[in-house]
Amino acid sequence: MAGAIASRMSFSSLKRKQPKTFTVRIVTMDAEMEFNCEVKKQILDEKIYCPPEASVLLASYAVQAKYGDYDPSVHKRGFLAQEELLPKRVINLYQMTPEMWEERITAWYAEHRGRARDEAEMEYLKIAQDLEMYGVNYFAIRNKKGTELLLGVDALGLHIYDPENRLTPKISFPWNEIRNISYSDKEFTIKPLDKKIDVFKFNSSKLRVNKLILQLCIGNHDLFMRRRKADSLEVQQMKAQAREEKARKQMERQRLAREKQMREEAERTRDELERRLLQMKEEATMANEALMRSEETADLLAEKAQITEEEAKLLAQKAAEAEQEMQRIKATAIRTEEEKRLMEQKVLEAEVLALKMAEESERRAKEADQLKQDLQEAREAERRAKQKLLEITTKPTYPPMNSIPAPLPPDIPSFNLIGDSLSFDFKDTDMKRLSMEIEKEKVEYMEKSKHLQEQLNELKTEIEALKLKERETALDILHNENADRGSTSSKHNTIKKPQAQGRRPICI
Repeated sequence: MAGAIASRMSFSSLKRKQPKTFTVRIVTMDAEMEFNCEVKKQILDEKIYCPPEASVLLASYAVQAKYGDYDPSVHKRGFLAQEELLPKRVINLYQMTPEMWEERITAWYAEHRGRARDEAEMEYLKIAQDLEMYGVNYFAIRNKKGTELLLGVDALGLHIYDPENRLTPKISFPWNEIRNISYSDKEFTIKPLDKKIDVFKFNSSKLRVNKLILQLCIGNHDLFMRRRKADSLEVQQMKAQAREEKARKQMERQRLAREKQMREEAERTRDELERRLLQMKEEATMANEALMRSEETADLLAEKAQITEEEAKLLAQKAAEAEQEMQRIKATAIRTEEEKRLMEQKVLEAEVLALKMAEESERRAKEADQLKQDLQEAREAERRAKQKLLEITTKPTYPPMNSIPAPLPPDIPSFNLIGDSLSFDFKDTDMKRLSMEIEKEKVEYMEKSKHLQEQLNELKTEIEALKLKERETALDILHNENADRGSTSSKHNTIKKPQAQGRRPICI
């Protein structure tokens, strides 16, 4: 293109060229998944700076979207070993093993139980959009003095950065404070609404870069203004349909959760019955074994008593024989005196032997009586064991549980959506009600963000002891300084500023 090219364009003139109505494009699930994957890739490639604690939280939502609800029996230790979930900068910054990172990610992952895949991906994007570098397009520029700077264009406005610090802008120009944007050849001019503020001029390297910057400014400013207008009838209808669809999905999830709970209770009852049945079988087996041992003991005692009785009879027979021998010796006492003396000695010995045999016979008789008593006790134990076995085998069994799920409670309404019969008559009351709903959603989002920030701070405090200071990058140091000053929470301050009354239309 020959010669200098001058371009001046106003946001108001651009909007006049557009039709009054526009069609809202519905993002399909595939497109949303593709966008989510692109954001995740930029965070992992460190094109978007993410603090360590936020990286762990984002990783937990990514796992929830991929694997569903956490199940300890399925998601065992090491199931995330092949997943790329954290930036390498975060992994190298702390003295933590992959198992320690997986443990912390899994702890947060378990808290997301019940979230559907689309909900987990939406939470991922909500957290990612609060990062300082999210949605910012950077361009290399030079100011009038030739100093190298970076121009950042995002949904909130234009920002001027130092090349070494892409987190905190040196100067910011919110869209609602810009009066005019123009460029001539390679020179770009930003004129604020407040005339007391100096005009900011910079030079870009190429003409096509200025064109690209201008296109991004027009698009972002158009979206900025569109977000501050009341929704059209078509958008309100789509939001109403989305709320009904969300309520229907919520009731469906509740119904499935109830059915799952009932099924788990039925399975637990079945397991309990099986356990009790197995316990009863073990008790019956133990009773049978005790009965068999009692029978064996009784047989052994009876055999021992019989042997003792035979020994007692044998001893009595020997005592009788000794008595006969003594009588025979007395009868032959007609011999000589020597023989008489010898015979008297033998008689004395026979009497001592007979006495010993009598004592032994008496002792064996007592043992026989004791064995008979033991035999009687063993038979009594056998009778009690048989009675216990009979009681166990005659116990009633538990009836099986019916696993038929209970019908849904009658107080839960059923949805029958007929899209063709929808009609709307929006009045002032409808607009007030819509504004109240928006404010309610904003309050809920702020409360949720506060809880999320508390969780992030807790995780940051937990892993701070393992941090390696010498591995901190420049962005880590800048992020910590911003966190100490509290500047990271001011990213959306410009979007909350009300537009000044009576300001002129924004022009380029």
